[in-house]
Amino acid sequence: MSKIRVLTVFGTRPEAIKMAPLVKEFEKQPDVFKSVVCVTAQHRQMLDQVLKLFEIKPDFDLNIMKPNQDLWKVTAEVLLLMKDVIEESKPDIVLVHGDTTTSMAAALSAFYSRVPVGHVEAGLRTFNKFYPFPEEINRVFADAVSSYHFAPTDTSVDNLKKSSIPHEHIYKTGNTVIDALLHTVENNKADLSYIGLKPELKTILLTSHRRENFGEPIRNICRAVLELVEKNKDIQVVYPVHLNPNIQEPVHELLGNKERIHLIEPMEYAPFCTLMKDSYLIMTDSGGVQEEAPSLGKPVLVLRTTTERPEAVQYGTVKLAGTDTQNIVNEVQTLLDNEEEYKKMSAAVNPYGDGLASRRIADIIKKEFENNLSK
Repeated sequence: MSKIRVLTVFGTRPEAIKMAPLVKEFEKQPDVFKSVVCVTAQHRQMLDQVLKLFEIKPDFDLNIMKPNQDLWKVTAEVLLLMKDVIEESKPDIVLVHGDTTTSMAAALSAFYSRVPVGHVEAGLRTFNKFYPFPEEINRVFADAVSSYHFAPTDTSVDNLKKSSIPHEHIYKTGNTVIDALLHTVENNKADLSYIGLKPELKTILLTSHRRENFGEPIRNICRAVLELVEKNKDIQVVYPVHLNPNIQEPVHELLGNKERIHLIEPMEYAPFCTLMKDSYLIMTDSGGVQEEAPSLGKPVLVLRTTTERPEAVQYGTVKLAGTDTQNIVNEVQTLLDNEEEYKKMSAAVNPYGDGLASRRIADIIKKEFENNLSK
């Protein structure tokens, strides 16, 4: 059998983190796979950090990031530029990840080129097309045009079946983010002394950057942080603040120059993993953190009213705290005051995988193409 030409496409830091272990898995099997990597650089600086960490050199770099780019421009550029990449690289399969605009537009470009699409982290749903926006429609669309669906959990498998996806092309693999996390924590212990944390205090890690939390929701989150720090002299909060002005401005206005609140620049992946590991609990609106933190035994409070990752809620590793100030305060205070509740969340089983998802996906692709040749 000739080598399987796999074109892996990603454009943001979360995608890069989750696709990097898969790229490395293809590299381990050079007799089976010809791995081609294309980055759109939808997020330039944050993407480059991950490429460096995992020692990945893209074959194609579309470098589309522009000041004040909107969804129309990103979609159009990825769609058009991917046509040239596909024509030049001649892949047997194009792999996209998750729910970004890069994933949706790259999947559409591959579909137009009649190249099979494999969707990594397929089947996630909130069943509300405007929440999160535009991610919910992006992932639904990517599933619709894909030929192979690599679903992380039983719930995502069920969502795909309900969407009339052919059962024979749905595979439960676990989530590749756990592959990346476990590798990074084991091999890259970062020095966090620059933050100025006090070891005798409990550290709460906060991340919030999603579009639906722009405006009053992010202000409510900041108000909750202020109240918690005021009430609890034994805690400190670390917030790597996203570069988007819609986040920067209200966060620095409300939380800047406050005692025991550390507003820092966005972190590279390895230091962020170290910070997760060293934290007492985590508040986040990130999808990836919901998946990662339970593998480190950290309770997660989700700063959203719904999540496309309900498995973690069902297993007890995360709770939906929403963006109401008092509700956030109450949920955090419970974990600070109630040792049994804290232990229950921190000891819950992580439903998202065991660190072997990338190997499973590579094996599935190999088997699928072997079967196609034998027909």
